[in-house]
Amino acid sequence: MGSGWTLAVDPVPWARAQMAFTLATHIILVPLGVAWGFMALVANYRGIKKHDADALRLAQRWSKYMAVTFAVGAVTGTVLTFEFGLLWPNFMDTYGAAFGIPFAFEGLFFFTEAIFIAIYIYGWKRLKPWPHFWSGVPIVIAGIGGTVSVVAANAWMNHPSGFSLNRAGEVVDVEPLEVIFNKAMPLQSLHMLIAAYLVGGFLVASVYAGAMLKGRRDRYHRLGFLIAFSVAAIATPIQMVVGDTLARWVYENEPRKFAAMELVTETSSDVPETLGGFLQEDGDIVGGIDIPGLASILSDPAEGTSTVVQGLDAFPEDERPTVRQANIVHWAWDIMVGLGTALFLLSVWFAWAWWRRRAIPRSKWFLRFAAVAGVASIVAMEAGWVVTEVGRQPWIVVDYMKVEDAATENTGIWLTFLVISGVYAVVAVTLVLVLRLMRRRFDESDEDPHTGGPYSPRIRPDAAPPVDAGVS
Repeated sequence: MGSGWTLAVDPVPWARAQMAFTLATHIILVPLGVAWGFMALVANYRGIKKHDADALRLAQRWSKYMAVTFAVGAVTGTVLTFEFGLLWPNFMDTYGAAFGIPFAFEGLFFFTEAIFIAIYIYGWKRLKPWPHFWSGVPIVIAGIGGTVSVVAANAWMNHPSGFSLNRAGEVVDVEPLEVIFNKAMPLQSLHMLIAAYLVGGFLVASVYAGAMLKGRRDRYHRLGFLIAFSVAAIATPIQMVVGDTLARWVYENEPRKFAAMELVTETSSDVPETLGGFLQEDGDIVGGIDIPGLASILSDPAEGTSTVVQGLDAFPEDERPTVRQANIVHWAWDIMVGLGTALFLLSVWFAWAWWRRRAIPRSKWFLRFAAVAGVASIVAMEAGWVVTEVGRQPWIVVDYMKVEDAATENTGIWLTFLVISGVYAVVAVTLVLVLRLMRRRFDESDEDPHTGGPYSPRIRPDAAPPVDAGVS
């Protein structure tokens, strides 16, 4: 107990909890920042090319929603930047010279994206259609670059490279390109980038699916659903392939994490795939369903069941995830794969109906599943990050620095966690209310006959009959 009213506690769990909470909150906004710009451009292109008033209206509104979520994401991202120094001062003091390099590039992409979002929104009634469309392209490029930059920093923590340590343990001889393009960066960045389009697409589509279930089946809502869901449906099978490749890469390069993912306690071949279940302190697994040999087969299909998988016992106890952490990683892995598979099947359903009738599936059950797909995709993404972060424990920089050595020694850090939690709750509620208010005002503007559409009077809502292209 500290002096006065301040409670002194172990700062490490609180630092972990605050970082996890703020990251988990911020990452929800990332897919919207990356995917919404692209989807707005798809609608914008269709609107200009086919004189489609509904598509133009979608593009204009999506760009304004995107601006709001981008602004909130900028705030939550800035908080994360300060937290590195507040929560992990020893880590930043030692490795900041290398770790900070990808964030420098992320800052450049962030400012580029902010500038062109402003130009794009400002230009709806001030630029000609095609110049305005092209002003939105840098938004997409900057979103991709910013995502890759941040994930490169995280990947570096998994596979640190591009630096040397002197006798005093200080980072010297930093090679920026080696830091950015570390071994883990290519697949990890690609995995997150595709996840952004997958989650962003399903999240936006889920709103329109919910509206359609309530009877709002006009062309505007069908087109909004179709564009967003198509982006997600295309991204999903690609993500399945990338995820499988990344899992195999983890098997080869991060055996401790892989052992936790699969709950492998002892090094052996013919390792079963365990669905569910819990690892106990004595090494036994309780519950779950074992599929014989499948973990070995998936790790290296060429070798099949003879593939040897390293178990947790292959590593010193203080250099591997604990039993509790291994259970968390394993369940997060199962949740991510399970939900990803469900979203893939939903995408196949959509593709089959589109191939047969060039229309959205007519079943209400499809719309019900689509309405929850947004939340399901967020849960899958969050679970994936749990696998990445918890699976690396106890290291903050693998084989160089442990989390407990990186954390602050401030025993009052629990106060900042409570404050940040309250602030984020207020921000989240405000964001939802603002988006709902915007939607209500957009609906009211549709009823005003004197309200011009995007690019008016160059392209009027009644300039030409819209081309349906299967969304009727």
